[in-house]
Amino acid sequence: MISICIPIYNFNVSLLVEELSRQAQQYKEEIEIILIDDCSSEEFKSIHRISCKNHQYIELNQNIGRARIRNLFLDYALYNYLLFLDCDSIITTNDFLLKYINTIKSSKMEVICGGAIYPKDSPSRSKMLRWKYGVIKESQDAKTRNIKPNRSFMTNNFLIEKQILSTIRFNEGLKEYGHEDTLFGFELDKKGVIINHIENPILHGEIDNNKVFLLKTEKAILNLIIISNTESKTITSEVKLLSYYSKLSEKHLIGLLGFIFQFIKLPIRWSLEMGFVNLTFFDLYKLGVLIQEQRKYNQRVYENSV
Repeated sequence: MISICIPIYNFNVSLLVEELSRQAQQYKEEIEIILIDDCSSEEFKSIHRISCKNHQYIELNQNIGRARIRNLFLDYALYNYLLFLDCDSIITTNDFLLKYINTIKSSKMEVICGGAIYPKDSPSRSKMLRWKYGVIKESQDAKTRNIKPNRSFMTNNFLIEKQILSTIRFNEGLKEYGHEDTLFGFELDKKGVIINHIENPILHGEIDNNKVFLLKTEKAILNLIIISNTESKTITSEVKLLSYYSKLSEKHLIGLLGFIFQFIKLPIRWSLEMGFVNLTFFDLYKLGVLIQEQRKYNQRVYENSV
């Protein structure tokens, strides 16, 4: 029935696997757990060789990235539904698997997202940016997510029919962190596959510190530039950051904002790194980085064409 798919990278998944195993044993349904390690350090591999020995556990010799590793689970999954969970997920309810099982049985849904929540207590300032962004932007209930279901898609907790993933795969051209979920949700929408959101969240366990999250954000913007320059222009209206950029471009304000951003980039970054978090400033920072990186991308394209 369900193949639980967990990509691993430098994180101890022993407790997550233990809880999923405990819940799976309560039901008569066919449930398997598959774990693929994306070339973690030996410290984590040695732990999982023991704690995951009763499940399918695969180690990769080189890191292949977030998109390709999710497609790889198709080679190992036995069952018709694949449930993807991030390795830092924390299961907080005793009926987590049961909710997915009941949803599958009660309705014909091809893709189901359970959602995510963050710890209620605020962390130290060193992790304030990721926590605040997660609480405000990502911790949405199912009713809110279902307003724009494909735009709300995230890869940290979703179930998909094997046939759908076999047909609409994650874009393996995206090597770095970020926006593989954005593109996948868009591709599903193009094919007429509607994502259904239910109230079955995991707790986001690992909170990146501010510096790490900013670096990941910058990598994600590079992926976004690749997507925006290779996919249908329709995706621009689906991604707020691209939509803002497009509107500024139409008003011929990109050059001006790019010039101003040169002087305010470092102060904004310093503030965010120190944990003085204002999400409006964070949005401005992302827009500025997008302008700078898009300019570099355009220059590379021009030089290659000459």
